[in-house]
Amino acid sequence: MEDYKYKELTEKIIGCFYRVYNILGHGFLEKVYENALAIEFGKEGLKFGKQVGTQVVYDEKVVGDYIADFIIDGKVVVEVKALAGVGVVEKAQVINYLKATDKEVELLLNFGKKAEVKRVFWEGKNN
Repeated sequence: MEDYKYKELTEKIIGCFYRVYNILGHGFLEKVYENALAIEFGKEGLKFGKQVGTQVVYDEKVVGDYIADFIIDGKVVVEVKALAGVGVVEKAQVINYLKATDKEVELLLNFGKKAEVKRVFWEGKNN
């Protein structure tokens, strides 16, 4: 199997996602899935922040705010969606989220009709 940054941690997070999806299915608001994931993350012993705010900086000035659904173990950003499907816009958005948080790994977890997990890696650093 492929080896990548934070593999063990991301697999635990994905396991939590599938446990929630298998019980709740699709059709709820994102907030319901976030709350259920927080319970599963706790059961798994993961350290996490929920609704973690960060500022987007340009030319040493704050130009916006971003709130991550979760940051797990200070390493992995988790974005929760409840969409029919994940498109190009959502995939591009997560790169910007990684830039904003200065993290390198993000999981996009979609509780749509079909469970979707997208791993995104960003090795660029903000200057």
